[in-house]
Amino acid sequence: MSRCDFKIVLLGSEHVGKTSLVLRFVNCRFNGGTPYQNTIGAAFCAKTMQSNGKDFNIGIWDTAGSERYEAMTRMYYRGAHAAIVCYEPSSLESWARLRHWLQELRTVEEECKVYLCGTKKDLLDAGAVTREVPEDIVATYSQGHRGHFLTSSKTGENVDELFQKIVDDCAADMRLMKNVEELRLQLMKDEAIYKSKRKDFCSC
Repeated sequence: MSRCDFKIVLLGSEHVGKTSLVLRFVNCRFNGGTPYQNTIGAAFCAKTMQSNGKDFNIGIWDTAGSERYEAMTRMYYRGAHAAIVCYEPSSLESWARLRHWLQELRTVEEECKVYLCGTKKDLLDAGAVTREVPEDIVATYSQGHRGHFLTSSKTGENVDELFQKIVDDCAADMRLMKNVEELRLQLMKDEAIYKSKRKDFCSC
Protein backbone atom coordinates (compact mmCIF):
# COMPACT_ATOMS: atom_id res chain seq x y z
CA MET A 1 0.00 0.00 0.00
CA SER A 2 1.26 3.47 -0.82
CA ARG A 3 1.42 6.37 1.57
CA CYS A 4 1.94 10.11 1.47
CA ASP A 5 4.06 11.37 4.37
CA PHE A 6 3.85 15.09 3.57
CA LYS A 7 1.15 16.87 1.60
CA ILE A 8 2.17 20.01 -0.29
CA VAL A 9 -0.28 22.29 -2.10
CA LEU A 10 0.55 24.93 -4.69
CA LEU A 11 -1.55 28.10 -4.71
CA GLY A 12 -1.50 31.19 -6.87
CA SER A 13 -3.22 32.92 -9.74
CA GLU A 14 -3.41 31.38 -13.19
CA HIS A 15 -0.42 31.92 -15.48
CA VAL A 16 2.07 32.31 -12.60
CA GLY A 17 3.73 29.00 -13.44
CA LYS A 18 2.62 26.55 -10.75
CA THR A 19 2.36 23.59 -13.10
CA SER A 20 5.74 24.37 -14.68
CA LEU A 21 7.27 24.46 -11.20
CA VAL A 22 5.92 21.01 -10.40
CA LEU A 23 7.00 19.55 -13.74
CA ARG A 24 10.52 20.90 -13.30
CA PHE A 25 10.76 19.43 -9.80
CA VAL A 26 9.19 16.02 -10.46
CA ASN A 27 10.26 15.34 -14.06
CA CYS A 28 13.24 17.73 -14.48
CA ARG A 29 11.73 19.21 -17.63
CA PHE A 30 10.27 22.46 -18.91
CA ASN A 31 7.59 22.60 -21.60
CA GLY A 32 8.26 26.07 -22.92
CA GLY A 33 6.65 25.40 -26.29
CA THR A 34 3.44 23.87 -24.95
CA PRO A 35 0.35 26.11 -25.14
CA TYR A 36 -0.99 27.23 -21.75
CA GLN A 37 -3.78 25.10 -20.30
CA ASN A 38 -5.76 25.85 -17.15
CA THR A 39 -5.55 23.31 -14.37
CA ILE A 40 -9.08 22.23 -13.50
CA GLY A 41 -9.56 21.49 -9.80
CA ALA A 42 -6.13 20.11 -9.02
CA ALA A 43 -3.46 17.83 -10.45
CA PHE A 44 -1.57 15.36 -8.25
CA CYS A 45 1.94 13.96 -8.44
CA ALA A 46 4.33 12.36 -5.96
CA LYS A 47 8.05 12.04 -5.39
CA THR A 48 10.33 10.39 -2.84
CA MET A 49 12.81 12.69 -1.08
CA GLN A 50 15.33 12.40 1.71
CA SER A 51 15.97 14.38 4.87
CA ASN A 52 18.59 13.42 7.43
CA GLY A 53 19.04 10.06 5.74
CA LYS A 54 15.34 9.15 5.85
CA ASP A 55 13.05 8.64 2.86
CA PHE A 56 9.75 10.50 2.66
CA ASN A 57 6.99 10.26 0.09
CA ILE A 58 5.59 13.69 -0.67
CA GLY A 59 2.32 14.32 -2.44
CA ILE A 60 2.03 17.56 -4.41
CA TRP A 61 -1.33 19.09 -5.31
CA ASP A 62 -1.16 21.68 -8.10
CA THR A 63 -4.39 23.63 -7.63
CA ALA A 64 -6.26 25.70 -10.20
CA GLY A 65 -5.56 29.43 -10.19
CA SER A 66 -8.66 30.54 -12.04
CA GLU A 67 -11.30 32.24 -9.90
CA ARG A 68 -14.07 30.10 -11.38
CA TYR A 69 -12.51 26.99 -9.82
CA GLU A 70 -11.95 28.41 -6.33
CA ALA A 71 -14.86 26.64 -4.67
CA MET A 72 -13.61 23.35 -6.12
CA THR A 73 -9.97 23.77 -5.15
CA ARG A 74 -10.50 24.64 -1.46
CA MET A 75 -11.11 20.98 -0.70
CA TYR A 76 -7.51 20.20 -1.67
CA TYR A 77 -6.11 22.45 1.07
CA ARG A 78 -7.39 20.20 3.83
CA GLY A 79 -4.66 18.16 5.47
CA ALA A 80 -1.85 20.10 3.77
CA HIS A 81 1.38 20.22 5.74
CA ALA A 82 2.96 22.88 3.53
CA ALA A 83 1.85 25.36 0.90
CA ILE A 84 3.82 27.05 -1.86
CA VAL A 85 2.12 30.33 -2.74
CA CYS A 86 3.32 31.54 -6.13
CA TYR A 87 3.42 34.98 -7.73
CA GLU A 88 5.19 36.69 -10.62
CA PRO A 89 7.62 39.46 -9.59
CA SER A 90 6.63 41.26 -12.81
CA SER A 91 2.93 41.26 -11.88
CA LEU A 92 1.53 43.37 -9.06
CA GLU A 93 -1.83 41.71 -9.63
CA SER A 94 -0.41 38.26 -8.89
CA TRP A 95 1.17 39.64 -5.69
CA ALA A 96 -2.14 41.14 -4.57
CA ARG A 97 -3.84 37.80 -5.22
CA LEU A 98 -1.16 36.04 -3.18
CA ARG A 99 -2.65 37.56 -0.03
CA HIS A 100 -6.06 36.28 -1.11
CA TRP A 101 -4.75 32.74 -1.51
CA LEU A 102 -3.17 32.88 1.93
CA GLN A 103 -6.47 33.91 3.48
CA GLU A 104 -8.22 31.07 1.66
CA LEU A 105 -5.62 28.60 2.95
CA ARG A 106 -5.85 29.80 6.56
CA THR A 107 -9.62 29.27 6.62
CA VAL A 108 -8.96 25.56 6.03
CA GLU A 109 -5.48 24.82 7.46
CA GLU A 110 -4.25 27.31 10.04
CA GLU A 111 -1.09 25.35 10.92
CA CYS A 112 0.08 24.80 7.34
CA LYS A 113 3.69 25.85 6.70
CA VAL A 114 3.78 28.61 4.06
CA TYR A 115 6.54 29.30 1.53
CA LEU A 116 6.39 32.23 -0.89
CA CYS A 117 7.66 31.57 -4.41
CA GLY A 118 8.47 34.14 -7.06
CA THR A 119 8.46 32.47 -10.47
CA LYS A 120 10.04 33.06 -13.90
CA LYS A 121 13.35 34.36 -12.56
CA ASP A 122 14.94 33.70 -15.94
CA LEU A 123 12.73 36.38 -17.53
CA LEU A 124 13.81 38.90 -14.90
CA ASP A 125 17.47 38.02 -15.35
CA ALA A 126 17.22 38.37 -19.12
CA GLY A 127 15.44 41.71 -18.90
CA ALA A 128 12.45 40.30 -20.75
CA VAL A 129 10.12 41.61 -18.02
CA THR A 130 10.30 44.42 -15.48
CA ARG A 131 9.95 43.83 -11.74
CA GLU A 132 6.74 45.37 -10.40
CA VAL A 133 6.79 43.85 -6.91
CA PRO A 134 9.46 45.64 -4.82
CA GLU A 135 11.99 43.33 -3.21
CA ASP A 136 11.76 45.09 0.17
CA ILE A 137 8.01 44.47 0.32
CA VAL A 138 8.56 40.79 -0.46
CA ALA A 139 11.30 40.53 2.18
CA THR A 140 9.12 42.14 4.84
CA TYR A 141 6.09 40.01 4.05
CA SER A 142 8.16 36.83 3.94
CA GLN A 143 9.25 37.28 7.56
CA GLY A 144 5.88 36.00 8.71
CA HIS A 145 6.30 32.76 6.77
CA ARG A 146 8.78 29.92 6.31
CA GLY A 147 10.76 31.53 3.53
CA HIS A 148 10.85 33.05 0.07
CA PHE A 149 12.38 31.53 -3.05
CA LEU A 150 12.85 33.18 -6.43
CA THR A 151 12.71 30.32 -8.93
CA SER A 152 12.99 29.52 -12.61
CA SER A 153 11.21 26.46 -13.95
CA LYS A 154 13.09 26.92 -17.22
CA THR A 155 16.58 26.68 -15.73
CA GLY A 156 15.65 24.86 -12.53
CA GLU A 157 17.21 27.55 -10.34
CA ASN A 158 16.13 27.27 -6.69
CA VAL A 159 13.39 24.71 -7.48
CA ASP A 160 14.99 21.73 -5.73
CA GLU A 161 16.13 24.01 -2.90
CA LEU A 162 12.54 25.10 -2.28
CA PHE A 163 11.17 21.58 -2.01
CA GLN A 164 14.14 20.37 0.04
CA LYS A 165 13.55 23.17 2.54
CA ILE A 166 9.93 22.10 2.87
CA VAL A 167 10.83 18.45 3.45
CA ASP A 168 13.54 19.37 5.96
CA ASP A 169 11.11 21.61 7.87
CA CYS A 170 8.45 18.90 7.92
CA ALA A 171 10.95 16.26 9.03
CA ALA A 172 12.05 18.56 11.89
CA ASP A 173 8.46 19.00 13.10
CA MET A 174 8.18 16.55 15.99
CA ARG A 175 4.38 16.61 16.15
CA LEU A 176 4.09 16.02 12.42
CA MET A 177 6.64 13.22 12.50
CA LYS A 178 4.74 11.51 15.31
CA ASN A 179 1.68 11.43 13.05
CA VAL A 180 3.77 10.20 10.12
CA GLU A 181 5.20 7.31 12.13
CA GLU A 182 1.77 6.37 13.47
CA LEU A 183 0.36 6.34 9.95
CA ARG A 184 3.25 4.22 8.69
CA LEU A 185 2.67 1.67 11.45
CA GLN A 186 -1.05 1.57 10.73
CA LEU A 187 -0.44 1.05 7.01
CA MET A 188 1.99 -1.79 7.79
CA LYS A 189 -0.65 -3.44 9.99
CA ASP A 190 -3.32 -2.99 7.33
CA GLU A 191 -1.04 -4.45 4.67
CA ALA A 192 -0.23 -7.46 6.86
CA ILE A 193 -3.94 -8.10 7.44
CA TYR A 194 -4.63 -7.74 3.71
CA LYS A 195 -1.89 -10.23 2.80
CA SER A 196 -3.09 -12.65 5.47
CA LYS A 197 -6.63 -12.58 4.11
CA ARG A 198 -5.41 -13.13 0.57
CA LYS A 199 -3.40 -16.13 1.74
CA ASP A 200 -6.39 -17.58 3.59
CA PHE A 201 -8.60 -17.36 0.51
CA CYS A 202 -5.97 -18.56 -1.97
CA SER A 203 -7.03 -21.84 -3.58
CA CYS A 204 -3.69 -22.63 -5.19
